[in-house]
Amino acid sequence: MTLTIPRLRAKAARGRRRRPLTLVLATAFLVLVAAMGLLAPVLAPHSPDETSLLNALAPPGTEGHWLGTDSTGRDVLSRVMHGARLSLLAPLGVVLLSLVLGTAIGLLAARAGGWVDAVLSRGMDIVFAFPSLLLVILSVAVFGPGLTAPICVLAIAYTPFIGRVVRSVAIQEGARPYLESYRVMGFGELRVTLRHLLPNVLPVIIAQSALSFGYALVDLASLSYLGLGVRPPDADWGSMISQAQSAILQGSPWSGLMPGIAVLLTVVCVNLLGEHLGGSISGKRSEET
Repeated sequence: MTLTIPRLRAKAARGRRRRPLTLVLATAFLVLVAAMGLLAPVLAPHSPDETSLLNALAPPGTEGHWLGTDSTGRDVLSRVMHGARLSLLAPLGVVLLSLVLGTAIGLLAARAGGWVDAVLSRGMDIVFAFPSLLLVILSVAVFGPGLTAPICVLAIAYTPFIGRVVRSVAIQEGARPYLESYRVMGFGELRVTLRHLLPNVLPVIIAQSALSFGYALVDLASLSYLGLGVRPPDADWGSMISQAQSAILQGSPWSGLMPGIAVLLTVVCVNLLGEHLGGSISGKRSEET
C-alpha cells in the first residue's frame, strides 16, 4: 500500500499530537508522585507505622483505608505515600553522583585524547561489564544493610552510562569550528570546555540521566525487596512488596499490588521522558547538521 504525501503529512501530524499528550501525562504523574512523597506527612490519612490487627488485610475502601491495609493493619495508601520519598530520593542521589562523575570523566577523555582517553575508556568498559545489582549486594555484605553504600556503588556502576555518552558527544562537538575559533581568540582549554562545550552536551546528559533514574529505582527496589536496603520501620516500595508476600498467598494482593504499580508507572513515565528528550535532541542535532 502506497501512501501519498498528504497522507504522510497527516500521519506525521497525528504522531506529533500523540507525543505531547504522552509527555504531559507522564510529567503529570511524576509531579504527582513527587508531591505525594514530599507532602506525605500532611496528606497521608494515617500514620505509616500505625498497626491495627483488627483491621489486618482489610480490602480497599474499608473504614477509611482507601487502598486497604497490610498484614499488620497498616494503611497501604499512607505507606505508599511515605515510601515515595525514599523510593525517589535514593535513585536521585545515584543519578546526581553518576552525573558528576560521568560528565567529568567523559569530558576529560574527549578533550585530552591519546593515552588518557584510552585509559579512561577502558576503565569505563570494565565497570560497565559488572552487573550493578551484584555490586550492590557485595557492598551490603561488606558495609551492612542501608542505603548509603548502595547509592555510592550504584553511582559508580552507572558512571559509564553517562561517561560514554558524554565522551562521544564531546568528541563530535570538539570537531566543530566554533571551538577552534574560541582557542584562536586566546581562551584557555578549561574555559572553552566548561563555558562553551558543556552547555551543548548538557541536553544529552539530562536525557541519559532520566533513563538512569529508572534503572536505579528498579535496582534499589530490588535490593529492598531482598531485605538489604531500607531498614524497618522505614518503608519504600520495594520493602512493601517484600512484606506483602504472605498476604498475596492469603488472597489479599492489594498491599503488594499498589507499591508494585507505583514502581512500574514511575519507571515507565521516567523512561518516556528520557526517550522523548533523547529523540528531541537527536532531531535538533540532525537538523543542525
